[in-house]
Amino acid sequence: MQSQEKTEKPAEEEQAETEAAEAGETAAGSAGAEQAAEPAAGPETPAGGRTDATGDGEDPEGAASELETELAETKDRLLRALAETENVRRRASRDVENASKRAIAGFAREMVVVADNLSRALDAVDKDKAGEDGAVKSLIEGVEMTAREMQNAFTRNGIKKMDPLGEKFDPQLHEAMFEYEDASKPAGSVGQVMEVGYTLYDQPLRPAKVGVTKGGEKQGPAPTPSQQTLDEASSEKGGKGGGKAYEDDNKPSGTNLDEEL
Repeated sequence: MQSQEKTEKPAEEEQAETEAAEAGETAAGSAGAEQAAEPAAGPETPAGGRTDATGDGEDPEGAASELETELAETKDRLLRALAETENVRRRASRDVENASKRAIAGFAREMVVVADNLSRALDAVDKDKAGEDGAVKSLIEGVEMTAREMQNAFTRNGIKKMDPLGEKFDPQLHEAMFEYEDASKPAGSVGQVMEVGYTLYDQPLRPAKVGVTKGGEKQGPAPTPSQQTLDEASSEKGGKGGGKAYEDDNKPSGTNLDEEL
């Protein structure tokens, strides 16, 4: 009997150990299943059932507003850049045009001197006497035609002659050679023209040499002579000596002069 109990006892222990092992495997399997199920759950859904696409909790309407603001700023910068580029292009085109117009300034400045000499030559000729000689008359007509054609060529190339007589003095267009009094004209006006000026495309080419008036009020009547001056004049007319104008006939010679000194 004792041997039989001993035989049965190990069998019971083996069964208990087997049950304990199975229970441990079951617990381990449950824990592994829970761990495997947690990653599949994904991010929590925020309150209200909406899921944020950005993942950082920002409002989609605010993000859209920021994008619109950035787009407007970019558009404004683009328009400003285009406007600046257009201004640079126009400025460069204007500079090129002005440079091409002023390219002949040196040559034109030399040619206006020739025109001045032709005018001086015509002014120096007495046309009344020159008409008596046919050869001289033909020469004068040729010079006049040459001067006239030169002025036409000047006009076609933007060169204009200016005679500023009577105009207000402009330091950019006129060169003052002298200043003189002339009460009949306002101060600062051109009263005399010594040499005409020229412009090239409305820009000064050669200033006109002029005389400028000071102007002012007209002079008043001459002052009334004093009684002493009248006495001197009457004494000189009467044939008396120059020194007797200061003397009295009833006093010794030189008395009046000594009293004045």
